[in-house]
Amino acid sequence: MGLYAAVARGAFHRHATYRAATLAGAFTNTVFGCILAYTFIALWQARPGLGGYDVSQAVTYIWVCQGLMPTIAIFGGGVEDDVRARFRSGDIAVDLYRPVDFLGWWLASDLGRAGYHLLVRGGAPLLIGALLFHFRLPERPVTWLVFLLSVLLAEVVSFGLRFLVALTGFWLHDSEGVNSVTMVVTMFLSGMLLPLTLFPGWLGDLAQVLPWAALAQLPADLFLEHTTGAAVLGPLGLQLAWAAVLLATARGVQVLATRKVVVQGG
Repeated sequence: MGLYAAVARGAFHRHATYRAATLAGAFTNTVFGCILAYTFIALWQARPGLGGYDVSQAVTYIWVCQGLMPTIAIFGGGVEDDVRARFRSGDIAVDLYRPVDFLGWWLASDLGRAGYHLLVRGGAPLLIGALLFHFRLPERPVTWLVFLLSVLLAEVVSFGLRFLVALTGFWLHDSEGVNSVTMVVTMFLSGMLLPLTLFPGWLGDLAQVLPWAALAQLPADLFLEHTTGAAVLGPLGLQLAWAAVLLATARGVQVLATRKVVVQGG
């Protein structure tokens, strides 16, 4: 565990060195947050109570999602980019020979990256949004702990999805196309742009139990205290279940993929 903790710390410090990129990313998230917040205000004033949210809850929802966006690497920037680069350079062969678990190494690295973005790039837009708009903050102190646990599980689920996409590089040699398609699906089904409770009929019911719901919809609803008390074990359990399934699937795919490795370049 000491090794993986060191990997996570190294990733945290590595991302902390890119201060200009962090500032630019936080500014971009803040601008998009303002645009979406005003859009939500107009929509919810026209349709009060839409999706089970009032105006302040809807605005808070979008800012929580803006804070989560860099943390769970919706638009990339996670370890999957590094893995794809190592496929192209051929360094992936060196990684597989290291006396350390391949999956564990990249998970620890992604957790370190996510920790930095949660504290800095994700936290800044959330703070600015709270100053500019009327927020619905948690009324119970324990909600903050539940929310942070949910964010951690969301990051692990996100890593599982992104790592599976990266592993397709063992067969495709370049998983950029698969990554682009996955990014669109993630934006649509995670609730990042629009709460899943607004989806009609069976689509809304299905979307709320798929792994993408664990990325934004579930953490945001826990922050808004749509679920309280012992009932929080439901969404947390769903996140934990998907995290376990995705990591186990990634492990299985990795075993299959490493039986035959084709190294390009290097």
